[in-house]
Amino acid sequence: MEKKEWYLEYEIQKNRPGLLGDISSLLGMLSINIVTINGVDEGRRGLLILAENYDQIVRLESILNTMDTIKVIKLREPKLRDRLAVRHGRYIQRDADDKKTFRFVRDELGLLVDFMAELYKKEGHKLIGIRGMPRVGKTESVVAASVCANKRWLFVSSTLLKQTIRNKLIEDEYNEDNLFIIDGIVSTRRANERHWQLVREIMRLPAVKVVEHPDIFVQNTEYTLEDFDYIIELRDNPEQEITYEIVEKNSMFSDSDFGGFDF
Repeated sequence: MEKKEWYLEYEIQKNRPGLLGDISSLLGMLSINIVTINGVDEGRRGLLILAENYDQIVRLESILNTMDTIKVIKLREPKLRDRLAVRHGRYIQRDADDKKTFRFVRDELGLLVDFMAELYKKEGHKLIGIRGMPRVGKTESVVAASVCANKRWLFVSSTLLKQTIRNKLIEDEYNEDNLFIIDGIVSTRRANERHWQLVREIMRLPAVKVVEHPDIFVQNTEYTLEDFDYIIELRDNPEQEITYEIVEKNSMFSDSDFGGFDF
């Protein structure tokens, strides 16, 4: 029988020498293999384990629940967040009210790139929005993740190097394996109807689309935030507020002025 992966996370109640060894020995006695182990939060450990059948997991959970040194937090088939938590040693922060919103800070760029790369690898339509202040690393993270996912990225609108507003694609660019990047500010403030026709064509493709500044994007289009599968927020620090005042105050920029901002 093929072995199946499970995710085990426990909180340490009484930290003592040999605790991890005891749990490892228990897994060995149940013929459950450890794939990866790491601390995933303060006082918590996460493990990816391999078991041949569900009965092994039931027995494991029953025994762990009798131990007063730990408290089982999760024992389930691993989700993407679980795998990344073990890989990076920290959990991705998720909005308590809006489950499709995920929060990162600048020193978590490695985790963010890994997370987005995994999203890019999923087949079919995915619409991802990314919020953040200027020069926090949004576009760079989007591009880096596409490299990790072995995806070709295409700027439909952008200000990364210079202001880009595309009105058409060449034939081989209409490829569902490509990643399409749209800057919501550039598209809504500087684009013409031909550009928007292209955006609508891209939105219909069964491919991954990333929209920077999704809030501005939906204010000026027929799309809504409900259309997004994931919303990512990137900040310099957890307390930083994401605002668009700089855009509102400078709405009369010329094209050359606007292109100087790294949004």
